[in-house]
Amino acid sequence: MNVTVDLNDETDMINEHHQKLVNDVVNKTLEFEQVKGEIEVSVTFVSEERIQALNAEYRGKDQPTDVISFALNDEVEGELVILDDVPNMLGDIIISVSHIKQQAEEYGHSFERELGFLTVHGMLHLLGYDHMTDAEEKDMFSRQENILADYGLTR
Repeated sequence: MNVTVDLNDETDMINEHHQKLVNDVVNKTLEFEQVKGEIEVSVTFVSEERIQALNAEYRGKDQPTDVISFALNDEVEGELVILDDVPNMLGDIIISVSHIKQQAEEYGHSFERELGFLTVHGMLHLLGYDHMTDAEEKDMFSRQENILADYGLTR
């Protein structure tokens, strides 16, 4: 597996240590989910105002949120099949830096743990997981915890 993680920090608040953690957690998620091939993912860190604008525009919810994922591989009838010899661009993960800080404090764990949690959460959405039902939520959150524990980011 060859993975490219395109990191964009619009806040100038994500240091090299955090960038490495995001890259590592993306790779750990893909490994855990047994994703093969050449993979590309974009992760962008934004302000609360920016994520609220995106949430309003794309989800119809005019409020800030912690993470939004835009999957590029959602299968729609009639779409072309992705070729094996070109990179598989999974999509974009947008993370609110202020929410990382707030939620880390609220849940009593580190900035790094919350950063890892939101990154894995976004990755699982890109891979087709959701939490619309209780069963889906249980499966997705169990996977998140297993991936984070495997990486060493426990509560």
